[in-house]
Amino acid sequence: MTVSAKSARQRPAGRPHRNVLSKELITRAALKLIAADGYAGLTMSALAGRLNVVASSLYNHAKSKQEVLLWVEDHIMSMVDVSGFATAPWDEAVRRWAWSYRGVFAEHTPLIPVIAVLPVTGAPETLTMYEACTAGFRKAGWPEPLIVPALVALESFIFGSAIDVTAPENIFGPGAWAESTPLFTSAVRNQLRSPEMGRADIAFSMGLEALIAGLKAGLKAQNDAIDSERT
Repeated sequence: MTVSAKSARQRPAGRPHRNVLSKELITRAALKLIAADGYAGLTMSALAGRLNVVASSLYNHAKSKQEVLLWVEDHIMSMVDVSGFATAPWDEAVRRWAWSYRGVFAEHTPLIPVIAVLPVTGAPETLTMYEACTAGFRKAGWPEPLIVPALVALESFIFGSAIDVTAPENIFGPGAWAESTPLFTSAVRNQLRSPEMGRADIAFSMGLEALIAGLKAGLKAQNDAIDSERT
């Protein structure tokens, strides 16, 4: 038997191996690409390269980068815990949701500038999350016109804190300017510390509790004003 004949017998039958594309496979690859190269690194050609397929094959499954980003948004939002809004008191539900939300995005900080301004149209998991939040707010007596502004206020804080999680512990160290900024330097040196919580966790807890208290006070003032008008 010749060498060429032997090689022909050993060669596997059928077409060369290619990834079988799916929404899930494309989404996972996009997440890895964004984590490695940021939003600017997510292009359809780069995504096709990571999936080891030609770009035309990718376009058969995803119409555009915008659609891929919607898949990514939905995948991440599906991880956020909204279960508290069904059973827990409003403030506890918000607390549980916010900590979960922040935890999820602390693992995906390159996506925050993208998803924060990405329309939710076509993102069913994201809309399901907002539906659960809205139901919880309504059950707690929130007037409908105030629900979305309250959610946006909370989300703005959550996104910022998720980024803060990745900041170095000594981010506020004044260095050579310590003597010229004695008040701030002292505040940094004596800032609240906890063996159970890091710097970013302490700040998030303080801010979240302040937001919850402020929102509750605003709701009470709104309801008191309505009661006054009725009487």
